Amino acid sequence: MSNEAYTGTVRLTVAQATIRFLSNQYSERDGVEYRLIPGAFGIFGHGNVAGIGQALLQNEIAPVEGENPMPYIMPRNEQGQVHAAAAFAKTTNRMQTYMCTASIGPGSLNMVVGAALATTNRVPVLLFPSDQFASRIPDPVLQQLEDPTTLEVTVNDCFRPVSRFFDRINRPEQLIPSLLNAMRVLTDPAETGAVTIAMPQDVQAEAFDWPLEFFRKRVWHVRRPAVEKAALERAVAKIRAAKRPLIISGGGTIYSEASEQLREFASATGIPVADTQAGKGAINYDHPCSVGGVGSTGGDSGNHLADKADLIIGIGTRYSDFTTASKTQFKNPDVQFVNINVTAFDAAKQSAEMVVADAREALVALKEALADYHVDAAYSEEIAAEREAWAAKVDKCYHLGHGPLPAQTEVFGALNELLGEEDIVINAAGSMPGDLQALWQAKTPVQYHVEYAFSCMGYEIPAALGAKLARPQSEVVSIVGDGTYQMLPMELATVAQEGIKVIYVLLQNYGFASIGALSESRGSQRFGTKYRKRGTGSHLEDEQNIPGVDIAANAASWGIDVIKVSTIEEFKDAYRKAEASDKATMIHIETDLYGPNPPGSSWWDVAVSGVSRLESTQKAYEDYVRDRKPQRHYL
Repeated sequence: MSNEAYTGTVRLTVAQATIRFLSNQYSERDGVEYRLIPGAFGIFGHGNVAGIGQALLQNEIAPVEGENPMPYIMPRNEQGQVHAAAAFAKTTNRMQTYMCTASIGPGSLNMVVGAALATTNRVPVLLFPSDQFASRIPDPVLQQLEDPTTLEVTVNDCFRPVSRFFDRINRPEQLIPSLLNAMRVLTDPAETGAVTIAMPQDVQAEAFDWPLEFFRKRVWHVRRPAVEKAALERAVAKIRAAKRPLIISGGGTIYSEASEQLREFASATGIPVADTQAGKGAINYDHPCSVGGVGSTGGDSGNHLADKADLIIGIGTRYSDFTTASKTQFKNPDVQFVNINVTAFDAAKQSAEMVVADAREALVALKEALADYHVDAAYSEEIAAEREAWAAKVDKCYHLGHGPLPAQTEVFGALNELLGEEDIVINAAGSMPGDLQALWQAKTPVQYHVEYAFSCMGYEIPAALGAKLARPQSEVVSIVGDGTYQMLPMELATVAQEGIKVIYVLLQNYGFASIGALSESRGSQRFGTKYRKRGTGSHLEDEQNIPGVDIAANAASWGIDVIKVSTIEEFKDAYRKAEASDKATMIHIETDLYGPNPPGSSWWDVAVSGVSRLESTQKAYEDYVRDRKPQRHYL
C-alpha cells in the first residue's frame, strides 16, 4: 500500500485492532522475511469469547483489505497451547511464534507454566490472558481475585516474574505502545521470552478510532551484534595461550544458525566441541572435533576433556546447573572462560572474558583471527581416543539385548538409526533427556529438540504439534514417558482434529524412572515414584500394577492410531508403519523401570537430609558431603 492508504482512521474494537496489527508483523534476518505471528491458539470463555474470539472469527469469515489471515487452532489445554507455541518458535530458530489467548481466571493462569518454560528457554511466545473488567462495575466478576490491599492486582500479575514483557491494557489507546514494545521483545535475540499482555474483557470489546498507519506492514530486523575489536583481541589471546581449550556450544549457536561456522572453526583449529541440551546438533556428531554432551547428563568424552580443560569457550550457552555439573565439572584449578553470547548476563558467567556478540559473527571473526592456530597433535590424538571410546559405549547402550523388558536406551538406539537428518526427536523430562544427551548422535541442528531449561513434564505431546506446524516436511517423533503422558495428554485430540501427522513413542515403565533412581541414590528408596496398586503397608511394598489402567487405550480414545509392541524388532517395524501412515500414531512399548542407563561420569547437586533415622539416608548424606567437595565458584 502507498503512504496515502494509511491516512485517516478505522473504527475497530481493541481485540480486532490486535489481530489486524499482528497479521502485518514480520521478522527478518539475513534478507529472509517471516510472518512473525502466523497463527493463533485460543481457548475461549467469559473474558475473551466476545473479544479476541470475535476478532479471530471476523478475520476468518469477513476479512478486510490490509488484514492478513490469522489461522486459528483450537487446543484443549491452556498450558498445552503455550508449549506448542514455544516448540514452534524453537523449531523456527525464534523467527516466528504463535499467539495464545485464554479466558479469565483459571484459564489464563494455566498459561503461567508455559510462560515460564518459554522465558527460561529464551524462546518467544505471545500471550493474551483475559482480565477482570477495567470499569470495575461488574465487581467481583466470576473468577476474579480480590486483594483487599489493592484493586489493581489480578491473577494475571503472576505472569510478571515469568515474562520478559508484561502489560495490562486498561484503555484502548494503550494498545499502540504495548504491541509495538511486544514485537520489539519477541524479535530481540537478547531479550526474548514470554510476552504477556493482559486484556480486561470490557476493553477487548471496546471500539476506538485507530490510526490506519498503526496497521501498516512492519518488518522487525533480528540483529546480529558484531564483535567488538578489543573483546575479540582479548578472546584470541586467551585461546592462543591455552593448551587444552574446549568449546561448549549451546542453543544460541543453533538459533543464530551458526552451525556451518562452528564446524569450520573446529576444523580449522582442532578445538573440540561439546554440547548442551539446547546446543546438540550444532555440530554433527561424526565431526572429528565433536565430543558430545557435557555435564551431569553428558558422556565420558565431553566430560573427560572438560575435567582437564584450561580454557572453556562458551558459545550461546547460559551454563545451566547440568552443564557445569553443579560447578564441579571443570576441575582444572587454572581453568578460564571466554563466553560468546548476545546477552551480557550470560557472557559474564564464570568470571569469563566477555564477547557480547552474535554467535555466527563471532565464529567468523575468530576463525580469521586464528588462521595460523591449531591445537597440539597430542591433544588431537586424545580427542580422537575419547571419541572412539565413547562411541563404543554408545553402541553398547543402543544394542544391550536387555530383558525381559528392553531398556529405554535400546529404543533410543533404534530411533537414532531410523530418523532422517531433517527429522525431529522431541523430549523434555524424566530420565530420558539425560540418556538422550549422552547417547543421541545428532546429524543436524534440526534433529534434536529437547526442552531442558524448565524440563516440563507434559511438554512433549503439544510440542510435537508445534514442531510439525513449523516443519511439515520433517518426521516429528515425540518420546513420552507414562508419567509425562498423564500430565497433558489432551492435545492428542488437537493433533487428530487438525490432521497433524506426528509419531509418539510412549515408554511405559509404570513409574517415574528418573526421580525413582534419584530418590534411591539420595537415600529415599524410590518412595512415591512407582505407579502401583495401594497396599496395606508402606508405599515401598506396593508392587501390583493398577488394574484397568491402559494408557494405550486412552491414547486411542483421543483419535490417533496406536501400535503396541514388546520387542525392539517389533518397535522398528511399527515405526516404519507409522512413518508410512498419513495419520498421527503412537507406538507403545514397555521398558525396564530400572534401566540400565548410560555410564555416568559427572555429578548433580541434589541436597540430602543432614539428619535422618533411616540408614539409607545417613549413607547418602555421607556420600553427598564427599561429592560436593569439588564445588567452587569459577573466579
